[in-house]
Amino acid sequence: MDSSLTGITTTGTPHLGNYVGAIKPAIQLSKKFKSYLFLADYHSLIKVNDPDAVKESSMKIAATWLACGLDSKNSLFYRQSKVPQILELNWILSCMAPKGLLNRAHAYKAAVDLNKENKNDEDFGISHGLFSYPVLMSADILMFNPKYVPVGKDQKQHLELSRDIAQKFNNDFNTKNFFPLPEPLIQKNISRVMSLRDGTKKMSKSEESDYSRINLKDSSDEICLLYTSP
Repeated sequence: MDSSLTGITTTGTPHLGNYVGAIKPAIQLSKKFKSYLFLADYHSLIKVNDPDAVKESSMKIAATWLACGLDSKNSLFYRQSKVPQILELNWILSCMAPKGLLNRAHAYKAAVDLNKENKNDEDFGISHGLFSYPVLMSADILMFNPKYVPVGKDQKQHLELSRDIAQKFNNDFNTKNFFPLPEPLIQKNISRVMSLRDGTKKMSKSEESDYSRINLKDSSDEICLLYTSP
């Protein structure tokens, strides 16, 4: 049976963009494929160093998935940090991943550009976790060998990097299809949900202001307030 995999970073509170772009499509896919759905709490450490905040966000996101209709009997629903083999595979894949490949990752390039804009050393303040983020993401995916990974058009590069790393592993060890190359599943008719404060950016859980997004827990009165606040 074909399978799919989706993860959400455990930072902040789930919002409308998460629902439209990840949660709803993943739940729909879980009715068609064997599905792996996970809370990416290791990834959250790139942006958050408060264990209590990560724990709280994990609980909120897990509750949101279940409230939105996830049937845990038909899907493997787990926390990333509860699968130690992911970090073991992360190290193995990091020995396969060329630095030049990681240099091209969107998140790393954006951080370098921001440092240049602020006239800092281009690598100042950029953690190794941010730089090697695509390797951990590859471990998340390749651990379960899913055939499909739902992604938005802006996230397609992430999956392409995983495919490149998997292919290099297969070639280096002469093991054809040891890691089958996952295929992107780009949802049709799903638009990017943009920030309410900056229309050039996606709605984000990690943005400082709550006024930039519609959280799924917001009441009608709170949503109305978003459109009247300065």
